[in-house]
Amino acid sequence: MTFDEIGPQHLERKAILHARQSSAHQVLHNRESSALQYAMRDRLGILGWSRVETIDEDLGRSVAGGVTRVGFDRRATIVCCSA
Repeated sequence: MTFDEIGPQHLERKAILHARQSSAHQVLHNRESSALQYAMRDRLGILGWSRVETIDEDLGRSVAGGVTRVGFDRRATIVCCSA
């Protein structure tokens, strides 16, 4: 989505930033990736969103391990219930 495509109907809604890395190794050694993900919050503000929720409870949790991903569940609830 480009700046020109973002309308008031989009900006009225809360933006959700879901920061993810699948393993503890990635969290520890791919710091640039984490920094870029968190920098997206600033970009969302530049694009016009005033309400941004950051979900990062799932850092270092792989979907392959059968681990409950609280952040994913929270994101799904927010998206499904905010229509």
